[in-house]
Amino acid sequence: MIPPPPSTPALEIRELVKTFGDFVAVDHVSFQVSKGEIFGFLGPNGAGKSTVIRMLCGLLTPTSGWGAVAGLDVTKDAEEIRKNIGYMSQKFSLYDDLTVEENIEFFSRIYGVPSELRTERREYVLRIAGLTDRRTTLTRLLAGGWKQRLALGCAIVHSPPILFLDEPTSGVDPIARRSFWDLIYQLAEGGQTILVTTHYMDEAEYCHRLALIYRGKLIALGQPEQLKRDLHSHKLLQLDTSDLLGTMRAVEAEPGVLDVAVFGAGLHVTVDDLTAAIERIRRVLEQKHIEIRRLDAIQPSMEDVFVGLIEAEEQKNP
Repeated sequence: MIPPPPSTPALEIRELVKTFGDFVAVDHVSFQVSKGEIFGFLGPNGAGKSTVIRMLCGLLTPTSGWGAVAGLDVTKDAEEIRKNIGYMSQKFSLYDDLTVEENIEFFSRIYGVPSELRTERREYVLRIAGLTDRRTTLTRLLAGGWKQRLALGCAIVHSPPILFLDEPTSGVDPIARRSFWDLIYQLAEGGQTILVTTHYMDEAEYCHRLALIYRGKLIALGQPEQLKRDLHSHKLLQLDTSDLLGTMRAVEAEPGVLDVAVFGAGLHVTVDDLTAAIERIRRVLEQKHIEIRRLDAIQPSMEDVFVGLIEAEEQKNP
């Protein structure tokens, strides 16, 4: 995927730090996001993602460092920042006892949409979310995918230039997730900037750029394909055989094999030397009469990148 052209950053942070007593939650994190960019923010639970987002939303004051959202200083303009952003969490924050359009009306008032614009904004949200025919449906009767689209619609009812989506597809089915991402692309093409956190590695591939945070530190930043190319330590093999468990036991013991992990119906095998490892794997599996159905060098997936970068960080800072 080709990222949008560079422009004045929609949001930017430099050397941002947040401490809670002796605990460093965010440790000198810096990045910027361009207008119209879909920026993925990844990291395991407790890595610091939510703390960064809360500082960007003006909900937490940084201990040190600098940040700006829509040109507004996160330490000085928190109230004004909240008028320029939309926020959607995995819990959706909807009112189940209200209808679809009543939820939209409620959030338009909360976000301060002028009364003369509310009808226009409500119809826009209904249209973009595909909910026009469901406007009078009670929200609790909507399927998860439709609730998700309604929650996004409520987050953009005030036309914010910047959207923060915190694991917005958690708990919905794959078809609804794909449909939701189509909607995200549509918003980005219209000029809105989107920062999204997700734990689905396939969704990370949909982003223009990714940042990976671990133990409060930014450990990787770049386009998905670039991050996969740059993972030089991961010489990776796809190995499919007639005996998955037997193959794991045999291959793990071979010299030069760094890691063996189940991936789908086969294995991803990380090695230090592709040619030598392929020869050793063929030999040991032939000795054990295990049929090799596939043994090829492959490019790392985003999941491989994610795990590999964190493992490398663990080795540097045990």
